[in-house]
Amino acid sequence: MPLGLLMVGGALMYATPAHQVKLLDAEALRLSDRAIVDTVLQFRADVVMMGHAGSTPAHDVCMRTFAAVKASQPAVITVYGGVYPTYHPNRILTPHSPVDFIVRGEGEATVVALMSALSENLTPALSLERRGSKSILDTVDNIAFRDEDGVVITSTSDPIGDLDQYRVGWDLIEDWDRYQCGGVGRAAIVQLSRGCPHRCTYCGQHGFWKKWRHRDPIALVDEIEWLCRERGIRFITLADENPTTLRSLWNAFLEELARRKLPVYFFTTIRATDIVREKEHLPLWRKAGILYVLMGIESTDEDVIRQINKRSTTRIDFEACRLLKEHGILSVLGHIVGLADETPQSFRLARRQLALYGGDFLNAMYVTPHTWTVFGNEMATASVIQEDLTNWDYRHQILKQSRMSPASIFTNVKWLEAWFHLRPAKIWSMLTQRDPVLRQQYWWTLTHTSMVWLAEIVEFVTRCRFSSTPRPLSTYGEPVAEDIVLRSGPVAPRRRRGVELRVVDDGARK
Repeated sequence: MPLGLLMVGGALMYATPAHQVKLLDAEALRLSDRAIVDTVLQFRADVVMMGHAGSTPAHDVCMRTFAAVKASQPAVITVYGGVYPTYHPNRILTPHSPVDFIVRGEGEATVVALMSALSENLTPALSLERRGSKSILDTVDNIAFRDEDGVVITSTSDPIGDLDQYRVGWDLIEDWDRYQCGGVGRAAIVQLSRGCPHRCTYCGQHGFWKKWRHRDPIALVDEIEWLCRERGIRFITLADENPTTLRSLWNAFLEELARRKLPVYFFTTIRATDIVREKEHLPLWRKAGILYVLMGIESTDEDVIRQINKRSTTRIDFEACRLLKEHGILSVLGHIVGLADETPQSFRLARRQLALYGGDFLNAMYVTPHTWTVFGNEMATASVIQEDLTNWDYRHQILKQSRMSPASIFTNVKWLEAWFHLRPAKIWSMLTQRDPVLRQQYWWTLTHTSMVWLAEIVEFVTRCRFSSTPRPLSTYGEPVAEDIVLRSGPVAPRRRRGVELRVVDDGARK
């Protein structure tokens, strides 16, 4: 479910004045560019806004679709949002780009302000109309666009303080059966909080959201209850990077869920350190409906864990897995390949360690060195063997390894996944599981992940290609600062053309 588009759409639907909005989930519907253009024509759209949760791998598709829309309807204003365009405005807004405006960072307040500025004259040429020494668009924070002098990047405003002031556009969804998960029925995605207070070097979430904020937990439970009652939702993913940041908030949310006894299960991402911290409250987690917890077990090597600033240990990871199993909550271990120079020995060590953890499922990913992260900056001179951005999706090897070939690494990753899920002790635990909910989830998830596993092997053999003349990572993005790329403070001067975004540390580490 495209939660980001629903949030932006809701902000526009309930703005003053309200806008007529249509959601087109081209991914879920598997639409061609021609079908998308036909819908734009049928809706007689003035503005087409596009974004995607898989921001980098979807970028080329988004640009191709924007080009198709512009070729058919040159007067349509195109607006692009998401992580990748936030950090690459100069690269995207070339003189002949099909994109008119980029929304940088979270979108609700920005799109409402942008539409207000455009409402007097719905044409991209408005950016060239001067009112005194500046365009009316200079007053809209958090956007980028072109004028006669080049790319304009406007001021970066403070993040939204009250997340509850914007309503999610649930009414934009035309067919709820399109979104299902877990084999239990209709599924949705909601958000209790935004941002993360931690600074893992490979992650850019803290930079995109700027600081950790949260919704009213009771108001969110009201919304979840409405989704269950009115839309038949039975499975919900929490889109939070770190929902357990504030213990009192997290416990208030769970207590209200448990009190109402809603017929819904949850998937969420939680750090191992917070699971151990909350061990006394874990019975409440299952009572509230928490069924899956994804933990970042990025590495089984203590040195690598320290290097990426994870602030955990293998002992804590082990204890977190044990506690979840003890309380009937399924654990998904997120293991990242490529944080260090891999060897056959490192894969053997990972197999032994991951088996000891006793997690229920393994999600083995490849490190994807986005240039707006600390890790990306550290790897600026590393060789990129996967040039196709559509494969920068955590499921393909991006960086060259010195000791193992791509084929050898891929084979070891597939064996790691197969061995983890099909070892005798694991199969026996599934066969002897007495909890009917857990037993159903074991087999449903294993069936579907096995299909993905097989499909990735076919894709690697038939389609995946690696560069024979790899370029350094630094050539794949605009220069950015080492830490938080987006500012939280005011920008001076207001208008900035074709320059890099720098960082002002606003004390977020505190």
